[in-house]
Amino acid sequence: MHVSEAMHKQVQSVSPTTRINEVAKLMKKQDIGAVPVTENGRMIGMITDRDLTIRVLADGHDASGITAREVMSPGATFCHTSDRIEEAVRMMEKHKIRRLPVMNAEDEIVGMLAIGDITHCGSRPLAEELLRAVSGHHA
Repeated sequence: MHVSEAMHKQVQSVSPTTRINEVAKLMKKQDIGAVPVTENGRMIGMITDRDLTIRVLADGHDASGITAREVMSPGATFCHTSDRIEEAVRMMEKHKIRRLPVMNAEDEIVGMLAIGDITHCGSRPLAEELLRAVSGHHA
């Protein structure tokens, strides 16, 4: 099975200048835990609910003036719609991530692949393996 058959097809991104309170509102409205950050049509990072908690709230910052660029995890780990599910899972395991942006052939974000998507596509052993890999205790 290909990633395109399992991914969530609707994904929204934010710009690096988006205030994080707006990012949090988007997460709440869409019931999602990660939002890609894009600039000039390219993904430059991700913001997760954990990023908001650890990098803003836990440090006691005033969230009203903080932008996505200040909180995001930089870099762009992603897969393509034509990749096999197994390839995407290996990438998620390697990078210890629970959500993986999906790009089309033009490197535009067209979806998101999450652990739940792996479970729903019928590959329970693969989903269990992924969950174990990304849920390990921190040393």
